[in-house]
Amino acid sequence: MAVTVKKLHTFTGHRDSVYTLQPAAVNSIFFSAGGDGMVVQWSLENPDEGTLIAQLPNSVYALHFHQPSGLLIAGQNYEGIHLLDWQNKREAGSLKLNNTPIFDLQTAGNRLFAGTGDGTLFVVDLINLSVLDKIKLSEKNVRAIAVNTTSNELAVGYSDCHIRIFDLNSLTLKYEIPAHTNSIFTVRYMPGRSYLLSGSRDARLKAWGMKDGYTLAGEVVAHLYAINHLDFSPDLKHFVTCSLDKSIKVWDATEMRLLKVVDKGRHAGHGTSVNRVLWTNHNNCLLSASDDRTISVWDIAILDDAR
Repeated sequence: MAVTVKKLHTFTGHRDSVYTLQPAAVNSIFFSAGGDGMVVQWSLENPDEGTLIAQLPNSVYALHFHQPSGLLIAGQNYEGIHLLDWQNKREAGSLKLNNTPIFDLQTAGNRLFAGTGDGTLFVVDLINLSVLDKIKLSEKNVRAIAVNTTSNELAVGYSDCHIRIFDLNSLTLKYEIPAHTNSIFTVRYMPGRSYLLSGSRDARLKAWGMKDGYTLAGEVVAHLYAINHLDFSPDLKHFVTCSLDKSIKVWDATEMRLLKVVDKGRHAGHGTSVNRVLWTNHNNCLLSASDDRTISVWDIAILDDAR
């Protein structure tokens, strides 16, 4: 396959590292947040204009757009979650969880799952804004969460190197996998396929076969340093990983085969850690967020060699 990469734009305005990106219901709109506590709305159609949604006192590692309510949920370090009415730039509610960072937020219906720095997985009722359950199976960070409504499972990656699979409804523990040799920073179910992908501080990318009880189905040393995040292309044929090694890599989803490396030297990429990627439905644009305080917009064109 031939892969061409073109940098389209750079969003600037954050005053500290950008840690997270989140899409909205409209394909051209997305949100960002980071070490400066700023939650910002951006438009890919008007790239020079950013709108400050909220200014929180502490760093924000996690954002989640809740489709049923249309609210944006921010996880503020040490202070809990904030429900943001982003269209009216006001807070719709907040809930203190504990005194540790919030590393990931995911939802299933009106239940919010929050992973925190003391190893607790919080389950929150978003209607009543109350804690339904607290699951603590480790003293180490809960770093990454993935929801699979098809299999009714919840995958959680921890800093104790384990992935734990829960029943999505009962929240009983189904599998406990010693998956990596260092903290797990990202877990994602492959859409339309019976695999879970995981990326770790050990720089390894792994695929786990769900039909075989989450047995190891593939493994590759994907980066030089920690894999921070991954995301799938809109057509689900490819995915990208990003890393502390400052690079973004494009992969074939079927074979887990590397197709392209996007970096500073060859593509005017980021000069520091790339913390988050978001492959949007807006003209297939790929977004990347970095410690360099910027968000880059990429056009990734992938052509079959047979054409």
